[in-house]
Amino acid sequence: MKFTGTQDYVATDDLTIAVNAAVTLERPLLVKGEPGTGKTELARQVASGLGLRMIEWNIKSTTKAQQGLYEYDAVSRLRDSQLGEERVHDVANYIRKGKLWEAFSADEKVVLLIDEIDKADIEFPNDLLQELDRMEFYVYETGETIRAVNRPIVIITSNNEKELPDAFLRRCFFHYIRFPEPDVMRKIVEVHHPGIKDALLTTALTQFYDIREQQGLKKKPSTSEVLDWLKLLLAEDLTPEDLKRDGASALPKLHGALLKNEQDVHLFERLAFMARRG
Repeated sequence: MKFTGTQDYVATDDLTIAVNAAVTLERPLLVKGEPGTGKTELARQVASGLGLRMIEWNIKSTTKAQQGLYEYDAVSRLRDSQLGEERVHDVANYIRKGKLWEAFSADEKVVLLIDEIDKADIEFPNDLLQELDRMEFYVYETGETIRAVNRPIVIITSNNEKELPDAFLRRCFFHYIRFPEPDVMRKIVEVHHPGIKDALLTTALTQFYDIREQQGLKKKPSTSEVLDWLKLLLAEDLTPEDLKRDGASALPKLHGALLKNEQDVHLFERLAFMARRG
């Protein structure tokens, strides 16, 4: 079982090595990188490339580790007991299975995505240490142990919003997705916008990387944002000449696809003002 990328996803050599190493070691793959660099999409493409079903657990600031295992609905059971319902005698009727339970009990091997783990409380990763390591957990209400029938391929993403505990990191295979170099970005663009004219792409990517390298930028535009920008350029049928910036404005055409806050827009407006004065 080897991942080599797919026709819809350009995977660099170091990324495919990381995925296959995690599969071989049977360790969770922890993927970090800038937002918009394809971390979540990687899990979908690994599932597609290996012909496996994907189970996705999207983490929020309020998510608790227990929710990934199961939740016991004591309130519903109390209400049913007051109403004299027969189902109240079987506690299993009030157990809601979580994403880990779903992945562990699957008849086939699956890809389990734990997306943006750094959004949760700092204790969240530690609370899943044993379950992800042993691939089993105990259900106290029913007295049963849930073990993985087929060990899932676990992919965990993080945007580096907070540090993860060392004990958790030791159990993972780590990979940082570096921002694509221009030659790799060209391949990515070709997947999403096949047949784009080389002159337009060269001019657009030159502007894009210039923007990313601008000192003082609060949020650098990402891969997903340059793909959106190129889609707009193609929809407007703009030419390389249309993209040329003059002294009156340092902002690129349709800059709302690339610059996502007023501070960065003002930064380029100030640059244009200083250029005019010069």
